Amino acid sequence: MNTIDTYAWRKARRSTSNQSCVEVAPLPASTGVRDTKDRDRGHLEVGPAAWCELLSTLKR
Repeated sequence: MNTIDTYAWRKARRSTSNQSCVEVAPLPASTGVRDTKDRDRGHLEVGPAAWCELLSTLKR
């Protein structure tokens, strides 16, 4: 069984060392989102439909 840290997390492209950043990872049935600077706090799992809606909204 995989732990959450074994997934391919990647930092947002627009992140810098001075900003709060997020990381995302494709999970088996969802997309994981977590705070780069506070990984121990956990993560949020977003389902496929909600993830597509979020990305669509952000691109407007």
